[in-house]
This record gives sequence, structure tokens and C-alpha cells, in this order.
Amino acid sequence: MDTLSYKTISANKATAQKEWVVIDATGQTLGRMASKVAKLLRGKYKPSFTPHVDCGDNVIIINAEKVVLTGNKWNDRVYLRYTGYPGGQREATPAVLLEKGADRLVEKVVKGMLPKNRLGAALLKNLYVYAGTEHNHEAQQPKSIDINSLK
Repeated sequence: MDTLSYKTISANKATAQKEWVVIDATGQTLGRMASKVAKLLRGKYKPSFTPHVDCGDNVIIINAEKVVLTGNKWNDRVYLRYTGYPGGQREATPAVLLEKGADRLVEKVVKGMLPKNRLGAALLKNLYVYAGTEHNHEAQQPKSIDINSLK
């Protein structure tokens, strides 16, 4: 038996197969979509996944303003941030974040599902969120995928 054929392949920055994908957020539940996007950014759907390397895809999300939250989550859920000054804790609901910009809401949710280290910060730079259907990444020839087909 040839044991060389069983060697585990560890990807690095040079050998990572990165692609561009477009996801339509129309009618998608925010958390379910964001968890799948985080897995795409991380590269977990690829057989060459390596935990410490950015081997995920570049993800473009369009129609981010048409994302769905069930129940009263638009006003009951609270996202906290801290300015750095005493008494500087600020809170915002998803409705407020969507009003300021649909990209803020989706990016905040996806960021919370990525690792809290330098790799997570680098992975977040591979996410591009747009409120409408137009995006300026046509030169990369992104392929459109159905997010519901992923597990």
C-alpha cells in the first residue's frame, strides 16, 4: 500500500483556490444566511480547508436590505458597542442598523461568526455587502450560488 497517497494536504496562501461568489439575500433569514457566509469566507466547504489559512472565497452579498428577521427581533434584539470612553456603551437594534445601511447589519452579524483574531479580521475583508442589486465586481466574474443548497 502506498502511504504517500494518504498524506494530508495543508493549504497555504499560495496554494489556496479562492473564488468569487455572489449571494442574493432577498428573503433570506439573517442568521442562517450569515452562518453560511461565514463558512464560505472561512473555506469550510472546501476539501483543502486549513484552519490557520485564509483559503475561503470572496463573497459578494446583494439585496442586503431585503434580509428577513422573524418575530419581534427587529426591535427586541440589541447589539452593543463601546466607544472607549467612560459611559460610552451604545446599543442599536437591527432596525436602526438597517436604517443606517444594510451593509452594517450584515457585516456585524457575519463578523460575530468569524474567529476573533487576525485571521478573522483578514477574512472579513473578503466580504462585500451591497444594499441593491448592483455591485462593482463584474471584472472578477463571480459565480452566483444558491445559499439554500449549502449545509
